[in-house]
Amino acid sequence: MMSIRAKIATLAASAVALAGLATGYAVTSARHAPAPAAAADRTVTLRPGPRLLAVTDRHVSSAALADPAGPRAVSDRECLRVYAAAGTGVCLAPTSAWSYQVVVLDAELRPVRRLDVPGLPNRARVSASGRMVSWTTFVGGDSYTSGGFSTRTGFLDTRTGATVTSLEEFTVRRDGRPHRDADVNFWGVTFAGDDNVFYATMSTAGKRWLVRGDAAARTVETVRENTECPSLSPDGTRIAFKEAVDGDPAKGWRLSVLDLRTMRVTATAERASVDDQAAWLDGGTLAYTLRSDDGHPDVWSVPADGSGTPRLLLPGAESPSPLT
Repeated sequence: MMSIRAKIATLAASAVALAGLATGYAVTSARHAPAPAAAADRTVTLRPGPRLLAVTDRHVSSAALADPAGPRAVSDRECLRVYAAAGTGVCLAPTSAWSYQVVVLDAELRPVRRLDVPGLPNRARVSASGRMVSWTTFVGGDSYTSGGFSTRTGFLDTRTGATVTSLEEFTVRRDGRPHRDADVNFWGVTFAGDDNVFYATMSTAGKRWLVRGDAAARTVETVRENTECPSLSPDGTRIAFKEAVDGDPAKGWRLSVLDLRTMRVTATAERASVDDQAAWLDGGTLAYTLRSDDGHPDVWSVPADGSGTPRLLLPGAESPSPLT
């Protein structure tokens, strides 16, 4: 039986992980390899190519997909989370010790728009076309949550400038019925190819749901319980997600894949607790961050179909984003 001290430690780790603190994700794995030496290099770009974007020591970096553990370019652009697609990037950046911004980047890492956001950076995504940018931050002090914290999730249409500062403004349907409650929280957006439909996590009444949203209609509806941090596959048919073991986040998360047509779930070969919003490297491979016991991050990959074994992809890095 788990001791009281162990339970407290586990729950504390889970809260810190959801917060997206700079110390990163709570993981049971101790696997870690030192990052290769990398001098500052301003040649990092977001242009499509066979490269993997990531955060190395709080700075945007990139490496060749063919040899991700090899030479790495590290820019002077500071970000706690980064993601990019079609030459557009999103950077969740510190502006002071406890202040952060969503920074939209062009292909050369130049800021084109800034938006102040509350809380601590947690998740970031860009739609495949580069049009839609989304983010999640951790916000403390909301008394209606039992853990004393909540999240804020929003998105920006880079074409029109339309901004949603919080998905909590949207109309919610839970199990087909209207649902309104002060405890609703959202995190981890992933957009479909039409730049309108999206998926995210919603928590309410002690449960965590996969929701399907309509940006234009400003609505979300529940799809499935115990499905967090979704990441839509390039062909739009599957969602990679983290599934709480036995429905209890305190026991960790299993990286899994949901087939949206059959609703069949396939657990990946990764047995460590993955507290991350995985990225699809291609139609069959996932990339995700694990942290060792001493807090060092590494990017790993694993087949999405449950086969194979996890493979160290990018040592000493986090927040992976393929640029292909």
